Amino acid sequence: MLYLKGFLNNMLILGRKYKFTKLELERLHKKFKSIQVVKYTNKEQSEVLHELQNAVNIDDFDMIVLNTKASVGDDIIKYLTSLRLTKPNAKFRIITIEHFLEEFLFKCYIPNDNKDLHFLEDIRPYSTLEYILKRSVDLVGVLFLLLINVFVKPIISKQQRLQSPGELYFIQDRVGQNAKDFKCYKFRTMHEDSCHDPYTQENDSRIYKYGEFMRKTRIDEIPQYKNILKGEMHLIGPRAEWNILVNQYEQQIPYYNERHLVAPGITGWAQVNYSYGANLEDTKQKLMYDLYYIKHWNIILECKIIWKTILVVVRKKGL
Repeated sequence: MLYLKGFLNNMLILGRKYKFTKLELERLHKKFKSIQVVKYTNKEQSEVLHELQNAVNIDDFDMIVLNTKASVGDDIIKYLTSLRLTKPNAKFRIITIEHFLEEFLFKCYIPNDNKDLHFLEDIRPYSTLEYILKRSVDLVGVLFLLLINVFVKPIISKQQRLQSPGELYFIQDRVGQNAKDFKCYKFRTMHEDSCHDPYTQENDSRIYKYGEFMRKTRIDEIPQYKNILKGEMHLIGPRAEWNILVNQYEQQIPYYNERHLVAPGITGWAQVNYSYGANLEDTKQKLMYDLYYIKHWNIILECKIIWKTILVVVRKKGL
């Protein structure tokens, strides 16, 4: 059993279809007093049922999360159903991993194959009213970015001349709404003619000193106000990815194209919840947050992302 020093509930997870990351366990640490996992893979139904019964008899669980790829057997279903009648605790719940991730970790579960098509039902573009609200946020954001740009552009230009002479801007083809390419503008943070490694690493030698500062404070993103004015981007949305990387992700990550139902953003739900990306698994994790954002968009979530982004900038935790 894995015990966490929380104070709210006890949770039992049936199966390991989805494996929680270290960061997620730290977040669940604040919600659950204990977490126990009953494995389902390569076991007889009777063995799983026996472990499940023992676990429930020992601990008073408030929640059971169904997290198994295998079909849950009839005997286990009957037992779980009976728990609803025998447990007096009004907080007791049986919940699937899909609903659990959305409710407690604010991300959408992504299956590892393309068989679970009902997953696509609630992922849709913004409604007309939602789009009007988002563009209103965009315009306010652009005014703010323009004001900052007036002050920081001369400083950035001077630091570049001293540390890494070359073009002020870095312009790259990125993928936007409906999978259409567009030219994305950023202040250049790497030395010119750096090798094309798709992932930025810690202490990346391609990044000059002031460029590292710009990345951590995210002021390198300021020129993207031009993309917002053109309607190619929003202030907030899924990250605009390099078109070469997108071609790779589409082949390896199910449902990756769903993030292109909306225009990308300078900042977003994925960026403030999972800021570091160094491999394909990180990209999949970010996609889970992007899909949650699209599915559950509202103005409160929009404001929450703006606040979290401000905290990232102040604490210099950008990448």
